[in-house]
Amino acid sequence: MRTEITRADFVRLGLAVATAPLLQRVARAAAAAAAELAIMQTEAPRSMDPADQTATLTSGVLSPMYEGLTKFDENRQPGPSLATAWKTDDAGTNWSFDLRPGVKFHDGTPCDADAVAASFQRHLDTQRGLASSGRFRAVIADVRANGAGVVFTLKSPYPAMLRLLATANASVVSPTADKTGTLGRKAVGTGPFRFVEWASGQYVRQEANPDYWGAKPSLAALKWTWTAEPGVMNMAVHTGDADIVNPLPPAFAGQLKSQWKIGLQNHDGSAVYWVSLNTQMKPLDDVRVRQALNYATDRAALVRSLLFGYATPANSPLAPVDLFYDASQPGYPYDPDKAKALLREAGVPDGFSMNVAVQAPQSNIAEALQGMWANVGVKLDVLRMESGVWVQAAFGDPEQKAKQGLFSALASWSTGFIDPDQQFRPLYGSKNWSPTGPNLGFYKNDTLDALLDRAAATMDPAQRQPMYVQAQKIVVDDAPHVLLYIPKDLAAIRSDVQGVWMLPGGQLIVSSARRA
Repeated sequence: MRTEITRADFVRLGLAVATAPLLQRVARAAAAAAAELAIMQTEAPRSMDPADQTATLTSGVLSPMYEGLTKFDENRQPGPSLATAWKTDDAGTNWSFDLRPGVKFHDGTPCDADAVAASFQRHLDTQRGLASSGRFRAVIADVRANGAGVVFTLKSPYPAMLRLLATANASVVSPTADKTGTLGRKAVGTGPFRFVEWASGQYVRQEANPDYWGAKPSLAALKWTWTAEPGVMNMAVHTGDADIVNPLPPAFAGQLKSQWKIGLQNHDGSAVYWVSLNTQMKPLDDVRVRQALNYATDRAALVRSLLFGYATPANSPLAPVDLFYDASQPGYPYDPDKAKALLREAGVPDGFSMNVAVQAPQSNIAEALQGMWANVGVKLDVLRMESGVWVQAAFGDPEQKAKQGLFSALASWSTGFIDPDQQFRPLYGSKNWSPTGPNLGFYKNDTLDALLDRAAATMDPAQRQPMYVQAQKIVVDDAPHVLLYIPKDLAAIRSDVQGVWMLPGGQLIVSSARRA
């Protein structure tokens, strides 16, 4: 908690004027605290390498330290960043980018054409196994340095290329640091803040980059902490131990209406929460069983009881804020009788047992599902895991999950606002099975694969729209996920902090933060 102490306070406490040196030290400490922004989130970062993670909250931590060729503005439109200009050929398969001159990585390595090309070439290297590379390999055939710029050759036209390059996973990393193999623990980018320390289980600290090519940060440092305890998050922003908490637990959102010292950011979200179902394991390999679990899920009750109304029940793989979302898609109404009938048809009339891997902050969701599914005879064992352990389990390959007997994992995804392809292909494309992608349930549908390829390469939005409507229907009918809800993006920010905003899905942008 930050406290302002004046000389008069010391006098009233009966302290001598000789305590002035102490007062000065306290004042300096208060000034230092004011120059540092404290952000508390619900989970620890998964990596300091932007390419080797797919978590929204991790992207928020990395954002001040890294930059891409393009970046999103507050209207979610891509604009210049490390690239100052670009052009594409008539076919839409060759993109040339002019690079900002004189930029250096935090380790002093020049951010030149060779460095940028190397940063993307590692995505194309299937041996690297980077967590986010599948989305780039699906689009990019080659990237090379061309004088002072870079040229991308695409596999087919891709209308969302500038938006793809603005994602956190497309951030450009130092080739020198990449060769040392330390990027997973120590970030080295070109951003306005540079990495200082990652104290595992405690915090990540970043300091202003004095050599930044653009406008210098207003703050001297950023400190990121995390907790899975909702009450701790709420208390931290009230005491001032945290300037920002993200996401704010919905249970406390209503209280902030009467708090003049704390503001609430409340936006329509794009993160679709779901339970991935291992389609390679019995009985989940039967579509009727997967549909039954969807019918057994009371989404409205989840929104009402767990999110206090700050969410929308999911009827589609896309969120309502996403391009080409189909509001007419009926989804799965809550119908336990229908669920029981489907289980009988599938040959499991008495139900079955399964488990779900879940991170601690989401364990209440799994526990609610546990009660709902028990009503149709499905016994759900909730496997609560620390974030790093969950990643290892959820992103296991088919053999690993079969050996461990892992039936499902609770997760979310929020890139549909970038382009529908970035929501569909990673989660449902057959080339993105984990561990190289987030298709955690090993779902495969040849018709959907072909449709997604065609839609991604179609430049005309009017022609793309019906393709993605059809894709939504296929995914809902095949039920590789139990779709749950789309939460509101909620963050609590103390009133003296300005210049902070969020991308749909809840990623904080704090590089331009300042104190009023």
